[in-house]
Amino acid sequence: MLAGTVLGEPKTADGPVEMIRTLRVVRRSAMKARTQTANQLRSVLVTAPQKLRERFRGLAMHHLVATAARLRPGSMRSPEAAAKLALRMLAARYQQLTAEIEELDAQISGLASEAAPDLVAIKGVGTDIAASLLAAAGDNPERLRSEAAFAHLCGVSPIPASSGKTNRHRLNRGGNRDANRALYLLAVGRLSYDPRTRAYATKRTAEGKSKTEIIRCLKRYLAREVFHALTSKNSALQPPTPLPKDTAA
Repeated sequence: MLAGTVLGEPKTADGPVEMIRTLRVVRRSAMKARTQTANQLRSVLVTAPQKLRERFRGLAMHHLVATAARLRPGSMRSPEAAAKLALRMLAARYQQLTAEIEELDAQISGLASEAAPDLVAIKGVGTDIAASLLAAAGDNPERLRSEAAFAHLCGVSPIPASSGKTNRHRLNRGGNRDANRALYLLAVGRLSYDPRTRAYATKRTAEGKSKTEIIRCLKRYLAREVFHALTSKNSALQPPTPLPKDTAA
């Protein structure tokens, strides 16, 4: 600010979380390209000769790719030979992209485990969820002064919308949507296998809450758990940078 008032502390972007963010950019593009390749494989099969279509009928994508990669088109003298060559090249591209994604996942997983072991240890937190939450918090999560601030950053804190004698809150549609998605996936996963979470859902259902409202509540609780994991003593992320003192008399 022009007045010299510091309103917040920015992300440092010079540690393992920045490394994770960079690798995720490449991973997202590889995932998108692999999806496009899979769609092209199926598209080529739709117009391929009947004999070739029958060979691939009913195969899951993994088996379809493996089978297509072994095709031998031979001399380019028929539509079937062209279709075989196209399928083989698309299958090779799919396999290459899969290898890239697996390598990136391994690197991201290692960085996440090193940066925030307590976060990765949370039940239900996998590589993708951990990476999303770390990217939202940054290399210096202590810049977020409380778990409430982190919840607001993730868009899971209700917004006061009271008027007169009516006390109510509305849904927060702001915040980091990728982190919000990660908390949603974590909440839905917990509902499927965690006894405590399912007991909580049963209790809230008896109180008249809908499933959507229950998931919103769970996301808020999970944001608190994640914040404490990010700022625990086991975290390798940077400590907070002290704000400059006001030297004005």
